[in-house]
Formats: sequence, structure tokens, C-alpha cells
Amino acid sequence: MKIKTSRACTATKVVAKKAPKASAPAKKAAAPELKTVTFTVHAEKGKSVYVAGDFNNWEPTAKKMAFKSGVYSATVKLAPGEHQYKFVIDGTWCADPENANAVANDQGTFNSVITVK
Repeated sequence: MKIKTSRACTATKVVAKKAPKASAPAKKAAAPELKTVTFTVHAEKGKSVYVAGDFNNWEPTAKKMAFKSGVYSATVKLAPGEHQYKFVIDGTWCADPENANAVANDQGTFNSVITVK
């Protein structure tokens, strides 16, 4: 599934430079610290509920949500930044009804957006 964003892509000119003479190995940039995020959605007991998004390649059954006390929930580790997601309830893709942050997608619907800090 392709995701449309509101950010315009800008082209930049690439200039090739000679590599510097060999020296000490460059340090790798530290990977961003992953944050624990819990997604929740209210649905009837017995439903098949998953969360899918850019963090799991939009696989509709990659992250199953567990039912407890009238709420389905799932916890995932996410890098800081914006992430788009939807719930898949009995095979139907649903935006998060409790999250007003959303962006239009190429399917003519909306994806919910969460910002991880």
C-alpha cells in the first residue's frame, strides 16, 4: 500500500567528491531509541482486531491486539517521529475513532497519525 504525504519532494544536485584518505573508521550514527507505544480500540469481544501501519509495512495481520475489559490493545516499539496506522477489525480497515490526527491516503480514506517523541 502506498502512502501519500503532504510533504513535497525536492530534488537536490549531487556533487561527487573524492573520498578522503584512509583514516580511523567512521563511527556509525546511533540508532534512535525506540519508544513503547500502546494502541487501543473499543470493539466487541470476539472480533479479530489488528493494528497495521508504516511501522509493520501495512501488514493487516502482523500485530494482533488482545482483548481485556472491553478494549483491544497492542504494544509496539516505534522510533521517534510521525507514524501512520489503522486498525483492521474483522478484515475492515478503520481509522482510530479516538485520534483526530489523520492524513488522506491513496485509497480515498484516512490514516490515523501518531507522533512519537
